[in-house]
Amino acid sequence: MTKQYLSLVQKILKNGVSQKTRNGYTIATIGETLRFPLRNHEIPLLTTKKMAWKACLHELLWFMRGETDNRLLLKDNVRIWSPNASREFLDSRGLYHLEEHDLGPIYGHQWRNFNAPYKNCYENYADKGVDQLQNIVDSLKSTTERSSRRLILSAWNPLQLDEMALPPCHTLAQFHVTNGNELSCSLYQRSGDVGLGIPFNIASYSFLTHILAHHCDLRAKEFIHFIGNAHIYEDHKIALNIQSGRNPKPSPKLKICTKHADISKYSIDDFKILDYDPYSAIQMKMRP
Repeated sequence: MTKQYLSLVQKILKNGVSQKTRNGYTIATIGETLRFPLRNHEIPLLTTKKMAWKACLHELLWFMRGETDNRLLLKDNVRIWSPNASREFLDSRGLYHLEEHDLGPIYGHQWRNFNAPYKNCYENYADKGVDQLQNIVDSLKSTTERSSRRLILSAWNPLQLDEMALPPCHTLAQFHVTNGNELSCSLYQRSGDVGLGIPFNIASYSFLTHILAHHCDLRAKEFIHFIGNAHIYEDHKIALNIQSGRNPKPSPKLKICTKHADISKYSIDDFKILDYDPYSAIQMKMRP
């Protein structure tokens, strides 16, 4: 996994085009593709720097429960959404009606209640929108429907983009069953911060593929990642050059210890990462 990622980093550093964006200068390439094997419980966590995989998994489980309240992440010491949940940032988006830490109808809302009217993060949206995630689970459990080419999970809802603290970067995932019981996921991501965000996104959707395979009695096979705009922030270059000088180690394994009846009931205690031996962490500035 790490070799593919470092190859992308080096490609962007060498061939990327400079761009001025809403939150800083970047160098970017357009239309990148990565593929990661998931067979034999492999999980593609970077080894050339220590990844906060628990924070990544906490966020994913938060999405899967349909949550949009940043305070729930803060209880687990996960702060990745805090810059976008601040009063200042919400006001910059014109979201004066949302309380601080209410992120609006972002990923979790769209996954579990697509296009349901959004009032606040405390509202119970059950049965008011399309539960895309449960529909995928039901299809994957059906021997007649699991081979469908319509197993789509979309976070991009043009009708509610202006209500979100941040429009989704990872926009559409498609799930595929081949050979009767092997599950793959392909993700289209419109925008990817290669230094910080992309390693998290790779891990998150690989976790999701493993969870769905485990939950639906399938075997995880592969994660395929399409990135529309793959960019590196100018002040991440030094850190990424340091990381590129480290030799990758073997990918770790994921063990899911419990199978729940409800896809919403998985918790961090149900997961173990085995044989993860990364280098030390490398700090990079996160941008809202």
